[in-house]
Amino acid sequence: MIIHNLGEENSVLNQFILEIRDSQIQKDAMRFRRNIERIGEILCYEFSKELTYSPQNVETPLGNKAMSLSHDQVVICSILRAGLPLHQGLLNYLDAAENGFISAFRKHEGDDDDFEVIVDYFAAPSLEGKVLVLTDPMLATGRTLENVLLALKESHGTPSAIHIISVIGSQQGISFIENIFPENTHLWIAAVDPELNSRGYIIPGIGDAGDLAYGQKL
Repeated sequence: MIIHNLGEENSVLNQFILEIRDSQIQKDAMRFRRNIERIGEILCYEFSKELTYSPQNVETPLGNKAMSLSHDQVVICSILRAGLPLHQGLLNYLDAAENGFISAFRKHEGDDDDFEVIVDYFAAPSLEGKVLVLTDPMLATGRTLENVLLALKESHGTPSAIHIISVIGSQQGISFIENIFPENTHLWIAAVDPELNSRGYIIPGIGDAGDLAYGQKL
């Protein structure tokens, strides 16, 4: 897997990461969603450099100009519900992208820390020969992405390339998916944290991204 950790560089991205981590600022759900969206825009810009490009001529009022444009067919598949602001960030830049949505949740048995990831809804176009972009804001254990990949393989075709876009990941989760996805898969991530707690949440992380964006669930 080819890992692009943008958090290792100094950029305005760090301000948005700070704000989604800050326990006081993140209480503003609208600001939280917008920050995730802006992080998605930055990650999308960086990811777009890996698309394939070909020359195209554009006629201006005063002449002609040759430019390089991508003609890849891109499908953005996002994990509901936490992935929606991140998904929108990518759509802001990828006007012609197709869209897929996946419902995946952790199922705990009682108070046990062990859980399984259940994928119970998946809607997406054919992925055959297209660039697949999987967006999941929190790459914790990596098991959600593993189950999503299995669901995709069953009936939606083989993409020409796979890119994973996440906001924050754990080192453990990244190591896990490196053994699951093809070795030419790209991971674009804004920050990497060192560990998980006993219930599989990223430390220090941000908390529950879905709850912060859209409110607590039962």
